[in-house]
Amino acid sequence: MVWRGGGLPMIDPVKISFAFMAATLGMVGLLDLATPLVAVFFSYFALTKLRMRQKPWVGIVVFSLVATAILFALVFFINRSRVALPEITAKLVPMVVEYAKNFGFELQFRDWDDVREWLSDSPKDFGNLWRYFVFSGRQLVMAVIGVVVAISVFVNQEVDLGRSKHVVKNNLYSLATDQIVLRCKTFYHSFATVMGAQVVISSINTTLTAIFIFGSSYIFHQGLPYPKTLTILTFFCGMFPIVGNLVSNTLITSVALTVSPKLAFAALAFLIILHKLEYFLNSKIIGDRINNPMWLTLMALVLGERLMGIPGMILAPVVFHYVKMEAAQIEALTPKIAANGAASDPALAKD
Repeated sequence: MVWRGGGLPMIDPVKISFAFMAATLGMVGLLDLATPLVAVFFSYFALTKLRMRQKPWVGIVVFSLVATAILFALVFFINRSRVALPEITAKLVPMVVEYAKNFGFELQFRDWDDVREWLSDSPKDFGNLWRYFVFSGRQLVMAVIGVVVAISVFVNQEVDLGRSKHVVKNNLYSLATDQIVLRCKTFYHSFATVMGAQVVISSINTTLTAIFIFGSSYIFHQGLPYPKTLTILTFFCGMFPIVGNLVSNTLITSVALTVSPKLAFAALAFLIILHKLEYFLNSKIIGDRINNPMWLTLMALVLGERLMGIPGMILAPVVFHYVKMEAAQIEALTPKIAANGAASDPALAKD
């Protein structure tokens, strides 16, 4: 804050914009607003990719059609999962119990009914089901609001609509909104960088995994059940760095185990080889674009999940990348260098 000759302070709009972003991210975590934020950025990302020259309405129409198709595909996937997952679990649980007994472990369940009772203290309690329904409906409404916000921003990105009517040209509101827009553009750039890389990696991983899933029936004469559901689930899991591949690989191996141990071993071997191949993909795609150490990404994922659930896991690497980008553009004070080339430390001067 700098004092002007007239007595009124001159407030730095850049500091206001950073404070605004910090407050916004904090409110997203505290008020559970990660879902609409992810919806806004995903929708805007899709709209920019579907843009056709200077005709934004064409991109909006195509985006609406694609979003509708994805919604129907999601409903189909949920319906198939409601049938597939209980059947897979019912076949898998007795096998897991038998293997555990062979190794001297006693599990708390013996069949699918025991698993349901183990996961829920009162399976017949409809209160939990109603709360889940309300939560899902709220998240869906939030996602729709996020889509509408993304479309409105895509059509008009102007924030200070009455700029020409302000009495003071370089007023605080106009300059602060300009800086906030720059912060938001940097944040979106981080989202596009991280999610763009994850979409590419997930697409490659899903394509190779689908080749194995659909080709297993020709190679081993025993195909994996529910191949479409497994393929879609592999793509969605691939949107989560590191953790997503572990989840999808575990699920595919488990499903293969319900068919035969031979197919399960083949699936495990294939997924291990594919996982090794993804090291090169990650180093090339993620490494070139993001340059984040794996352990920092894992810490960000854990923190994001604890704060905001699954949407938080999506936003965690984005927020981390955004903070790094903003910090990398701020010049810091260089510590004084001692005569021997080491940085001087006032705490050690007395020694």
